Amino acid sequence: MSAKPKDELPGFARRVAETKQELWKAYEKLGQACTEAGPLTGTVLHCVKLALAIGGGSEGAVHSHARRARAAGVAPEAIRHVAYLAVTTLGFPRAVAALTWIEDVLSPSSDA
Repeated sequence: MSAKPKDELPGFARRVAETKQELWKAYEKLGQACTEAGPLTGTVLHCVKLALAIGGGSEGAVHSHARRARAAGVAPEAIRHVAYLAVTTLGFPRAVAALTWIEDVLSPSSDA
């Protein structure tokens, strides 16, 4: 799992990647090293990254990791399940917020 190509990044992130190329390369390298630091792979890795984004309360990160999980073949119900699991740990409001962000990505008319 690696960072997105520069041309797929949203607004300001793309600008940073284009104007600070060495910083972007270092960020990508760190992301790859984190991915390779342990045994998690595939669906589990994507679900953990999504859970971390939900826990951090970052709409952009939830969008990004839901999108990446879906692209990697993670089933929509598995992606939603990650948000359901947040109910007892993070609270119902955080879980519902995460579900709305996930639906931004999973809904057919999504442009998130």
